[in-house]
Amino acid sequence: MTALTAAYLDRLGLDREPPSAAALDRIHRRHVERVTYETTWIHLGEPWTIDPTDAAQRIATAGRGGYCFHLNGALSTLLTELGYDVTLHIGGVHRAAPDEADLHNHLVLLVHGLPTPGHPDGTWYVDAGLGDALHAPLPLRAGEFEQGPMTFRLEPTPGGVGDWHFTHDTLGSFAGMSFSTAPTDIAVFAARHEFLARSAESPFARTVTAQLRDADGTTVLRGLRVTRTDRTGSTAHVVDDLDAWIDVLASTFHVDLSAASPAAIAGMWDRARAATADDDTHDDDTDDQTDIARLTRQGAPT
Repeated sequence: MTALTAAYLDRLGLDREPPSAAALDRIHRRHVERVTYETTWIHLGEPWTIDPTDAAQRIATAGRGGYCFHLNGALSTLLTELGYDVTLHIGGVHRAAPDEADLHNHLVLLVHGLPTPGHPDGTWYVDAGLGDALHAPLPLRAGEFEQGPMTFRLEPTPGGVGDWHFTHDTLGSFAGMSFSTAPTDIAVFAARHEFLARSAESPFARTVTAQLRDADGTTVLRGLRVTRTDRTGSTAHVVDDLDAWIDVLASTFHVDLSAASPAAIAGMWDRARAATADDDTHDDDTDDQTDIARLTRQGAPT
């Protein structure tokens, strides 16, 4: 086992074990509970690539997370090192109806060769990069699947957008996601990453976010507002002190910003304050994932 794999498993609090559907489930759950969907790196001016090994190194040793290209890219590297048969696939998060233009804004993983009595086909939809969606892998078959307070649906889409469609729960921050079963390579997402990470038009440039999933629900930071959603509903509060906000990122979202400069953190804080004030003024309930789909249809780079 490489040092990177050992450090990654340590971050997840797991020991190495042979590939199995049960082990994959444990890895996925720990990943979305401990490795945050986060965009602080954009607002700190950190020039991250989507190289899966780089992403795995940040997750394993630097206490960071990332968005879908980083989280699923790194997870694919870990799973491959552990002996799993993993393939990468083009996906498209959408707000309303699925649209071909949305494809390439999301990276999806499929893991193969892990049959169970309830799922003899043995192919699993794995996704640690949707923020407030999956807690555990889903068998790649048509049906409804309950995870905590959320119910998801998977269905094939012959003649439609992609080959499969994931429908999010109504509690979630986006409507659904279409994906293809044709394997691809991380390089096909480079242009979209460049837009999302660098362009002033990117929804991720508007406000910092951090999102974690657990067995009971989701915890989401957008700007200065932290929202907890579970079976009892949603509660939110604003963290309007810089030190307390950094502490929330560290203690609640496991995001280690100790290597960031005070000037970079101050700039991120100012943008988060402005974005929260703007959201309050405009009662803006849209989120980064669904804004990606909107910008794609408006002609953003793919």
